[in-house]
Amino acid sequence: MFEDFLNNSDTWLNGKGPFSEIIFSSRVRLARNLDDYSFPLKATKLQREEILKKIEQTCLGVSVLKNTNFLRMREVSELDRQFLLERHLISQEHTVNLEGKGLVISSDEKISLMINEEDHLRMQVIFSGFDLKKCWELANEIDNEIHKVIDFSFLPNLGFLTACPTNAGTGLRASCMLHLPALVFTKRINKILELLVKISFVTRGFFGEGTQALGDFFQISNQVSLGVSEEEVIDNLFGVVNQVKEQEIDARNSLLKKQKLNLEDNVWRSIGILRNCRLISSKEALSHLSVLSLGLDLGIINDVSRELINSLFIIIQPAHLQKIEARILNEDERDYIRAQILREKLSKNSN
Repeated sequence: MFEDFLNNSDTWLNGKGPFSEIIFSSRVRLARNLDDYSFPLKATKLQREEILKKIEQTCLGVSVLKNTNFLRMREVSELDRQFLLERHLISQEHTVNLEGKGLVISSDEKISLMINEEDHLRMQVIFSGFDLKKCWELANEIDNEIHKVIDFSFLPNLGFLTACPTNAGTGLRASCMLHLPALVFTKRINKILELLVKISFVTRGFFGEGTQALGDFFQISNQVSLGVSEEEVIDNLFGVVNQVKEQEIDARNSLLKKQKLNLEDNVWRSIGILRNCRLISSKEALSHLSVLSLGLDLGIINDVSRELINSLFIIIQPAHLQKIEARILNEDERDYIRAQILREKLSKNSN
């Protein structure tokens, strides 16, 4: 299954969604807990196993989940857990303390359900580009189908009860991953990030909570889920992300008008490094791929594809390199293989 993911072109990584040149992906996640069971951190081993089996059996009867795979996390190797994390299909929390944890995942990677993570059930839908409403519609459909069989913890005055109070209410966390190199280059990004905090939005890095904004990627999500409807959460995030997108477009136009030669130099230096390097770290590679992506968007280069660049952001990560090579690699070996893949994929005759 994991090897199939490496060769899957019909995923949220394909760069074919709306405004995907700036908005890498849209995601909706719903947190739910089963009624009459302790939350995972307090549940007994027996309870966690009961919850795991109950959710597994329920998912078998949900039509939209018919093309999914079920995994028990304790049976998934450490490397494969890291692989799933790099593909944004599970959280860091789901890679540890594996007893009673499970995963339901669709073959196109657009749907993933984490069982017994921080909550009993976390349903995620992720699409390429700026497609929040489509994500929400599919997540809502899955939620409704499962709710026909399973009662969730719910109070009229609080909504859905969750392990973390910030998720209570709708239990909805919506987010968009944005590529904002021009705002970083023009040093306008910090003011935007400060404003987002003031209006109750959260900004995280490329791999979510607790990570840095590698490759000029920023994940923007709602902070409030209590006292607002699901539609309001989606609409509010849509409006904020759209404004940030417009700011990035303005910064790109400004760069082309005022610093075109400098911009072109950066792009061609980056593609020169990526096409000729012999050793390169993931951090440096992400930085150059970010510049390369901007160069493609602005028409400075045209001999690479959006889908290729998007896939490279992921496959140069440590676990992916080891899956490709089918062996454990030390850091120096990873830097060497990463450089080799970048040279091969970005060679002038590869497109």
